[in-house]
Amino acid sequence: MTARIIDGKAIAAKVRGEVAASVAEFRAARGVIPGITVVIVGDDPASHVYVRSKERAAEEVGMSGKVVKLPADTTQEQLIQTVESLNKDASVHGILVQIPLPDHLDEDEVVRAIDPRKDVDGLHPENVGLLFSGQTRFAPATPSGVQRILVEEGVEVRGAHVVIVGRSNLVGKPLAGLLLGRGKGANATVTVCHTGTRDLAAETRRADILVSATGIPGSITGDMVKQGAVVIDVGTTRVPDSSKRSGFRLAGDVVFDEACEVASAITPVPGGVGPMTIAMLLSNVLAAAKAAASVPG
Repeated sequence: MTARIIDGKAIAAKVRGEVAASVAEFRAARGVIPGITVVIVGDDPASHVYVRSKERAAEEVGMSGKVVKLPADTTQEQLIQTVESLNKDASVHGILVQIPLPDHLDEDEVVRAIDPRKDVDGLHPENVGLLFSGQTRFAPATPSGVQRILVEEGVEVRGAHVVIVGRSNLVGKPLAGLLLGRGKGANATVTVCHTGTRDLAAETRRADILVSATGIPGSITGDMVKQGAVVIDVGTTRVPDSSKRSGFRLAGDVVFDEACEVASAITPVPGGVGPMTIAMLLSNVLAAAKAAASVPG
């Protein structure tokens, strides 16, 4: 079997097109421009590249995309004050604090400081609770992107056994919550594997849909994939590659060539889940703007 390669770029383009059309309609009806502000602390090059891509993507769909850059020695109090000022700014509908933060800052406290109605990353405890209670306000963008890929590819999720490798708050846990829910692209039986899983290969070979989100290149080999399974590779890790002008290449968790011989469909890295993340983030910003516009005063 040679797996069908899932084109995440094409699906992401479709989502962005939908968002752009909805933004134009919303602006015409309400006279409001949906706005996202990204706060970045320090000088991590990869983070700055990602933040610029978010800013450009927002502008391309007709949104206001702004960046607040803070020095690496910013204190916890100063960062919280920045977040609180954005909470009060009616022109800002979505707030995202770029991770990772410098080691001296408490990420959890910062997330809790964000107004949950502007938490388009879906990480505030209130939004996490809403997701797992089936009342999702905002789901983290990457898990939302995975679910949208499955829907767009016509993958039968209802009743399927999904195995997720990785239990992070950003991907593994919220994805489990989404797929356990009811409705389109959900109603699955979900197993979440992690560092305490005793026989990972035995679990992954049971999956109708296998999602890996560990950030460990090559950790999912072909013999760990069930014949005919759909494989979603969320892992994106920079590995040295002297043949590239940049000096590195992006690698997924899955040994792609091996998995292609077994799976029915698979996402590549790059070009799979990655493009979906920003697309679904923009969708969250639009939802936040619409919700804010519906609140009196």
